[in-house]
Amino acid sequence: MTDCIFCRIIKGEIPSAKIYESNDVISFLDIAPANKGHALVMPKQHYESFADVPKKITDEMIDVIKKIGAAQKKAIGSGGFNILLNDAKIAGQEIPHSHMHIIPRFANDGLKFIWPQKPYSDGEIKLYLEKIKKEIK
Repeated sequence: MTDCIFCRIIKGEIPSAKIYESNDVISFLDIAPANKGHALVMPKQHYESFADVPKKITDEMIDVIKKIGAAQKKAIGSGGFNILLNDAKIAGQEIPHSHMHIIPRFANDGLKFIWPQKPYSDGEIKLYLEKIKKEIK
């Protein structure tokens, strides 16, 4: 995808505050952070959906997230971190290049991830369970 901003960053066409880079994965600071130190981790190859990213790469992404989350705690004194993935526009994905956010958290930082709960009706959870399990490959 030639107009993908993340692909352009990966190619070096746009500067970034790079934290980590390997043959398959890159991480850099988000220029519009939820909190200072907010980082992005993504495959270097363009995949729109996380479900399409090969396991070898997702495994490395998770390892990088763990390392960066721990580094955020030590380096900037965050008390913890959130990992966020928006997969598809309907889920809030603004840039169609699969990526994960590592958001450092601080006491009283004002960030809230709250969603309304939508309980299952009687017996409905079993129907959803069966439908989903049937599609797992």
